[in-house]
Amino acid sequence: MTAEQKTIAFVVYPGLTPLDLVGPLQVLSALAQLDPAFRTVVVGAAKDTVGTDTPLRIAPSHTFDEVPSPFAVLVPGGTVPTLRAMADERLLDWLRTAAGHAELVTSVCTGSLILGAAGLLEGRQATTHWMLRDLLPGLGATPVARRWVEDGPVITAAGVSAGIDLALHLVERLAGRRVATNVQFAIEYDPEPPQGRLDWDNQPYGDLKALREHTLREGLAGNPALLAKLLAHA
Repeated sequence: MTAEQKTIAFVVYPGLTPLDLVGPLQVLSALAQLDPAFRTVVVGAAKDTVGTDTPLRIAPSHTFDEVPSPFAVLVPGGTVPTLRAMADERLLDWLRTAAGHAELVTSVCTGSLILGAAGLLEGRQATTHWMLRDLLPGLGATPVARRWVEDGPVITAAGVSAGIDLALHLVERLAGRRVATNVQFAIEYDPEPPQGRLDWDNQPYGDLKALREHTLREGLAGNPALLAKLLAHA
């Protein structure tokens, strides 16, 4: 790393959703290839390989101790393991310290709940996966139903695939629209889902209610006080 480089740190913890991490990492790694002023790293408590919520396993490139003051941070989300990570004091302490120096603190999906557990959403607007967005007031945040929400240095994205949109927004913010468009072409990001756009007036909440209840029950089984706090505001 040169003295001039700005480090964008992507956080790894056991059980995360890979697309939350890999989508934005691909976008911002392309930025680093086009502009050597930036570099991307993947940080964790150790460099050991950790599991995800798919068969894929991921190994950080750096430890938390090796990247104490990144320029930007991105925290991915997930389901049960992400809620468990809300009580990981090693992770939360690093986030608090990093946020004190970082120009940008960002998250994808339920990664915003980890930011909230670290006290970084207090008094801010934020978003997360639509199914758990009503939990944000319990972390001091005002929930907003947008693809990404920017409030000062904190930018939170909605569920999973929204991380790619967030990352392209960050590229435009950091390097301009032309570079962001070039990156979008480089990854050929032009989604045309077979089912068309999501109909937000007809969210399948009933179909996914069991998943939400399982995530909350299992993820916060060891932290009943936090569970009660979140549900009290939901």
